[in-house]
Amino acid sequence: MTEERPPLPPFTRETALQKVQNAEDAWNTRDPQKVALAYTEDSVWRNRDIFVTGRAEIIEFLTWKWERELDYALRKNLWSFDENRIAVRFQYESHDSNGQWWRSYGNELWEFDEHGLMRRREASINDVRIDEAERRIFGSRPKEEYGQEYPLR
Repeated sequence: MTEERPPLPPFTRETALQKVQNAEDAWNTRDPQKVALAYTEDSVWRNRDIFVTGRAEIIEFLTWKWERELDYALRKNLWSFDENRIAVRFQYESHDSNGQWWRSYGNELWEFDEHGLMRRREASINDVRIDEAERRIFGSRPKEEYGQEYPLR
């Protein structure tokens, strides 16, 4: 039996917002096994200049990512949606092993199968050095902030 990951397409504004929040919540766990369950077995990713195919490679990539991007905290916001596709803007903060903090800004394009699993993810991301005092994202988003946009600077 095929697993399902609600909400399912076709998306409404409400279900697209829920899908985005679910993704943010999962990624903020920094648990590659848990995050990978939202993707099809043969999901295809482009993440910057890295191409990933399938859950095993997703787990490997995310393990590597979160070994480098320490204290990672993410915010995603719905940009647009249609039928089985969602576009998001996001930003996250993390620091490297030398203690340098970074804010990373980007856009993602998502495509889902009929079971609500993501079969394609394309991400464009830019990194900006920040001082620790400039941080504004601390851990998971509180429920009272769901749906709120974060400033670009």
